[in-house]
Amino acid sequence: MKCRDLDGILVVSVEQAVAAPYLSSRLAEAGARVIKIERPEGDFARGYDQLVKGESAYFVWLNRGKESVCLDLRDEATRKTLSAMIARADVFIQNLAPGAIDRLGFAPEELRARHPRLITVSISGYGEDGPYSDLKAYDLLVQGESGLSAITGTPDGMARVGVSICDITAGMTAHQAVLQALFARERSGEGRHIAVSLFHAIADWMNVPYLQFVHGGKEPVRNGLNHPTIAPYGAYEGGDGRPVLFAIQNEREWAQFCAGVLFQPELATDPRFETNSRRVANRPQLDALIAATFAPLTRDDIVARLEAARIAYGRISSIGDLSSHPQNRYVDVATPSGPVRMLGPGALHDGAALQPGPVPALGEHTQAVLAEFAPGRD
Repeated sequence: MKCRDLDGILVVSVEQAVAAPYLSSRLAEAGARVIKIERPEGDFARGYDQLVKGESAYFVWLNRGKESVCLDLRDEATRKTLSAMIARADVFIQNLAPGAIDRLGFAPEELRARHPRLITVSISGYGEDGPYSDLKAYDLLVQGESGLSAITGTPDGMARVGVSICDITAGMTAHQAVLQALFARERSGEGRHIAVSLFHAIADWMNVPYLQFVHGGKEPVRNGLNHPTIAPYGAYEGGDGRPVLFAIQNEREWAQFCAGVLFQPELATDPRFETNSRRVANRPQLDALIAATFAPLTRDDIVARLEAARIAYGRISSIGDLSSHPQNRYVDVATPSGPVRMLGPGALHDGAALQPGPVPALGEHTQAVLAEFAPGRD
């Protein structure tokens, strides 16, 4: 499905890496025209790897449907061209190092004073004020600084979340805010400035452990593949060593699990396990009972019991398993090195996935865009 919901919206983005490109890629998929401003040597995400037919996996994922324009913003004439683009833009995005866009002469407050309908978006590590506002930040650094690393991993050690979750969260947060601002502008005629930071975006997602600690005095611990406050909810394996995750969400499911999976219905009213809080407090004894029941079973045997008892479960898939998962949706994307099939976006629109545009070669649109936006041209 080719989406034109944002047809006529012009987005100019001085962007690199992940967070800002995530935002602009979603606007491009919705039909906006996105002009991606790259330094002459290119967005450094182009060089993260060469594993997708010579292209970077990150770059292919996050830059579909954009126009690539290479500009050296240290040059005064080039800055005039960028000014001409911004004058016609609906949205201006930037995620340069703290203070860099201001030094180049494109401070958001000054842009909005000249262009009241403009929506400006700045994505940073720690926000525009506060003692950390001048710090550069990357995803893993913010995973640590935000407390996410402290609750991720096993009792033996912390672990990085396996994708760039702080970058992605910031991009998602910015996307929501831009759509809200575009809607509000339809009513007010006024743009606004949107400031999103990696730290604050992921800190919002940290509210459950924060509230549990500040108001309940509960210090979160790392539980590996077990839920910290619900039991049983985690990974268990049978005699073949192949783990399966399952979740008990309420007392009705607990009774179904005891009767239909453990074949021990009396455990449902055992004083040690009759409420979730007691199951969490007595998790070692509970896990031992489950392990003893599962020991002679294969994963397929366990899954069959879980399905029969209507208990939610999920197998632990390798990336190889994911690559051939029967539930996958795919989209085909044109790249400078040839077509690439990739996992489709999460949302369907009237039953269809949005079809992404091509990934641009470095500077592919530079000459055409420079001619279009030559200073002084209407």
